[in-house]
Amino acid sequence: MGIASLREAAADLFDKTLLAVATHAHADHAGGLHEFDCRLCHGAEAEALAQGRGLLFPRPCRLQSGIPSPAGQGGLRHLRRPAHRRPRAGYRPASHVLRGCEPTRILAEGDVVDLGDRAFEVLHLPGHSPGSIGLWEAATGTLFSGDAIYDGPLLDEIPGADIAAYRATMERLLRLPVQVVHGGHDDSFGAERLAEIAFAYLRRTA
Repeated sequence: MGIASLREAAADLFDKTLLAVATHAHADHAGGLHEFDCRLCHGAEAEALAQGRGLLFPRPCRLQSGIPSPAGQGGLRHLRRPAHRRPRAGYRPASHVLRGCEPTRILAEGDVVDLGDRAFEVLHLPGHSPGSIGLWEAATGTLFSGDAIYDGPLLDEIPGADIAAYRATMERLLRLPVQVVHGGHDDSFGAERLAEIAFAYLRRTA
């Protein structure tokens, strides 16, 4: 969100050259991207990222429904602030301003993010936002999906969302031989749960 320094908070993890990849330009995914020297995003998100126009959700937004949640899980966990946490000193949601930053590399469908010992293919997965992407490692069946799919309520009636594109993304994900999905929110899951979420979305928006 850019409220506190991500780089400082995780400094002990950053002992190598960094590639900071934004799966999309929304505030909760790119608010701290300006702290990093190498910043990657899809071309359709570049302008919003540069201008700091990622959504902050200052008002209640309409959420999709109809996706079954696993037992014991509340569907809005990623939108709630836990009761035991206090707001960061000096932070005021109504006045918080995102800091824009220019991407240093533009990503597109089929590009490869090469880490040396691992490589991820860029999948363009629009719907939640025009330039939403996932990072796919075919060798292990691992997908970092951003907000294209996660185990919670999918936001498809917000500025920039496109239900028809989201449906196409769900159909594509159903064909992907995933072993594990690391979504932008909530817990990771496997192929069976991906199918449940995707089919529920397709039924709801038919």
